[in-house]
Amino acid sequence: MKLSVLNIEGKETGKKAELNKDVFGIEPNDHAIYLDIKQYTANKRQGTHKTKERGEIRASTRKIKKQKGTGTARAGAISNPIFRGGGRTFGPSPRSYNTKLNKKLKQLARKSALSYKAKTKSIIIIEDFMMEAPKTSEFERISSNLKVQDKKSVFVFNETNKNIYLSSRNLKSIKVVTASDLSTYDIMKASSLVLSESSIEVINQILGN
Repeated sequence: MKLSVLNIEGKETGKKAELNKDVFGIEPNDHAIYLDIKQYTANKRQGTHKTKERGEIRASTRKIKKQKGTGTARAGAISNPIFRGGGRTFGPSPRSYNTKLNKKLKQLARKSALSYKAKTKSIIIIEDFMMEAPKTSEFERISSNLKVQDKKSVFVFNETNKNIYLSSRNLKSIKVVTASDLSTYDIMKASSLVLSESSIEVINQILGN
């Protein structure tokens, strides 16, 4: 599959970029995508939720009523979960939500997501460019030229560029990542996937057979 390469003005350069069919043209595996996104979102959870149980409540330990003769259940302390302000029964406690997936499954998920984007013609190839200084308005102009300013877009570069990152971080609908950090979640969430020429080579190296 070949796509035209655009410049930062949104015009065709006359060059064509070849997308590896083993990465961008496979039969998508929906279950692999589901598992990878499930792991991604689970691993982002902090797991710091906590409620106090009965033994952690600081309260008087005196017996609040006599044992018998009240017509109600026995109650030995105000920290009992049945009372307002008492401990919570079976409440949440800190835990890790991290899960693991096989490397090949994660690769299959990313290739499936990229294949979906290729099928729906949601991939844009842009020639490599640099920014001499962080400037949000300039990056916004580039995204406007590419007609992705109003869409959830992910820009993928072959390596980290501080000025490009700083220029884009205030634009809510745009995310900048490196090819090695591109996740299935980012691909599927984006309406448009903007790949730099050099990032395609990195993606092919990581995901190609």
